[in-house]
Amino acid sequence: GLLGVRAEAAGVTVRRPGATDMLDATGDFGRSLQILINLIGNALRYSPRGGEVMVTAEREGDWALVRVVDQGKGIAPEDQARIFEKFERVDPTEPGGNGLGLYIARRLARAMGGDLSVESVPGAGATFTFRLRAR
Repeated sequence: GLLGVRAEAAGVTVRRPGATDMLDATGDFGRSLQILINLIGNALRYSPRGGEVMVTAEREGDWALVRVVDQGKGIAPEDQARIFEKFERVDPTEPGGNGLGLYIARRLARAMGGDLSVESVPGAGATFTFRLRAR
């Protein structure tokens, strides 16, 4: 609901898994939802108007993976570890949060036995992968 409204206001399309693409994973539903809201919200914030955010779910071995892919400006390799630290942002001059969202999201993922990572190339968007043990 809320993310749909934000996507519409930003002029960004969100593609998401269908009902048949569900994966069972071991973790807390509320905390997992909190992580995904953060990731999708960030993707909406940094995607250009007319862009697309893609959310995918897949199983890889013993892991259930949810990937959030945006078409934003990307994250330089030297910033990719730093964005998961407390109060860190790629560009603090841009409007947005206070640098706690990814820090908290990764800590929650790890507390559930999973992880949160990023892959990105400047100018080509970013892919955040949230992983939990598959059931």
